[in-house]
Amino acid sequence: MLSPSVLKIITFVIIAVIVLAILFVILNNRKNSKYKKRIAFLDRQKNLLESAPVLTELSKIETIIKNESLEEKYKSWQDTFEKIRNEEISALNDYIFNLENILDKKDYTRFDEEYSKAELHMYKIKRRVDKLLEDIKDINQSEEKYRDIVTRLKSKYRELNSKFEMNKESYEGLESIIELQFENIEKRFQDFEEFMEKNEYSEVMHIVKAVDTMIDHMSVVVEEAPDLVLLSTKVIPKRIEQITDTYEKMKEENYPLDYLNIDYNIDESLKNVNKIFDRIKVLNLQDCMFELKTMLEYLDSLFTEFDKEKIARKEYEDSKGSFEDKLNKIMRTVKDVSSQIDDIQGMYDLTDHDVQVITDISVRLTALKKDYKKTIKQLASSKTPYSKVSEELGQYTELLKSIESDLDESLKLLGNMYDDEARAREQLDEIQELLKKSKLNIRKYNLPLINNQYFVQLSEANDAILEIIKELEHKPITIQTLNIRVDTARDLVLKLYNTTNAMINTAMMAENLIVYGNKYRSSNPKVDDGLNKAEQLFYKGNYDKALTLAINSISLVDRDIKDKVAKMYAK
Repeated sequence: MLSPSVLKIITFVIIAVIVLAILFVILNNRKNSKYKKRIAFLDRQKNLLESAPVLTELSKIETIIKNESLEEKYKSWQDTFEKIRNEEISALNDYIFNLENILDKKDYTRFDEEYSKAELHMYKIKRRVDKLLEDIKDINQSEEKYRDIVTRLKSKYRELNSKFEMNKESYEGLESIIELQFENIEKRFQDFEEFMEKNEYSEVMHIVKAVDTMIDHMSVVVEEAPDLVLLSTKVIPKRIEQITDTYEKMKEENYPLDYLNIDYNIDESLKNVNKIFDRIKVLNLQDCMFELKTMLEYLDSLFTEFDKEKIARKEYEDSKGSFEDKLNKIMRTVKDVSSQIDDIQGMYDLTDHDVQVITDISVRLTALKKDYKKTIKQLASSKTPYSKVSEELGQYTELLKSIESDLDESLKLLGNMYDDEARAREQLDEIQELLKKSKLNIRKYNLPLINNQYFVQLSEANDAILEIIKELEHKPITIQTLNIRVDTARDLVLKLYNTTNAMINTAMMAENLIVYGNKYRSSNPKVDDGLNKAEQLFYKGNYDKALTLAINSISLVDRDIKDKVAKMYAK
């Protein structure tokens, strides 16, 4: 006997096989169902093609055949549909039958290939049937369609004709031509009725297209012709006349206008406007408006050029005098400086660059004056218009400003040298005066002893003053060195002056305190001893220590003495 576990495995395998078989059958049926739907789609399309209302539409044409052309088309359409039904739809039916056989054999790969061919064949038949129906319906609907189109065209025609009649005087010289065109349109309307009566729709179609084109053209004519006539016969000729008058007047006033080439351009404008009007007279309006407006813009631009020249002339005349005055003034200044440059070099230590700047400025001025004279000469010979001359004068003015700025910098340098020399001489007098005051103060207060510091500073101050004098006497003067000498001497003399005053003040204070403290000598031996030592220091010229010792000695009996001395120093 088999064990329970083996029985379970066998049972599971049997169930799995049954389930897979069922799934296979279900999937196969579904696949067959999908392919059958595709065959059904082709079959429905075949039926629709067979039942297309081609014969119904052809029967309608039978009732309106009145000419050989339409009868030939009718027979051709009839033969075509018979061929489609008997041959092409029959072939599609064979495709469907073949696909059913292939599906029964479950040859799905071949099915897909044959189905693609059948589907392509079906769409070709459908395209031919649809085109056949479209052509037949176009004839059946022709009368209604073309009647509707012509009704709209007649309405548009009446509106145009009415607009033309109401503004007939605006079409000066074109009335008869426009009226003739309207008559031609009316004749085409009559032709339309005649061919419609015969059901000759191919001719009707051409007539309708021709009338539509003629009315579109007349819409442009009626709309634009008045403006074109006005521009070509009045506005532009008047503008040319005004330009010619203005041009002649400005020539008499010596305006250089050759660059505008007015004579040639006006002559060409007149020729062109006459050519355009010839086209307008035969109602050939293509590009006429654009060309006339372009011409008008050009003529208007000439007035702008005239105004520009008038403004430029005024600007030139207003600026010419001031420019020439400034140019001549600067040239005189440069000439004066150039003539004195050797003397200036002898007085001051100028660098080669400082001298070259003046030379360069002179060269630039000469070139500027030459260019300016050339421009004026061209103006006088009518070769250059005022607009260009005014522009160039503006450039010359800016260039002159640049030269003037460079000249000012150079003159400022020279002026600063002179000013520095003058200032050095003034400061030398001030320094010598301050030194004199220092010496007088020393003599005035007759100090018992003058310390070495004073004499050292006095010697340094005297030497520094001598250096200034030497620098001023030396030619050429080196301004930078001179300024250093002046600064050094001023600092040393000021230092001596301060030292002198400080020494005198300290000595006077020490002397006064010793005298002040004499009243305490008898009552306080320590005060007496300290003041004696302070006197000894005073006579040795050590005034700072004498003052300090005097203050400390007196403070033994007068605690406020330091504050009193501080207040005296503050004063």
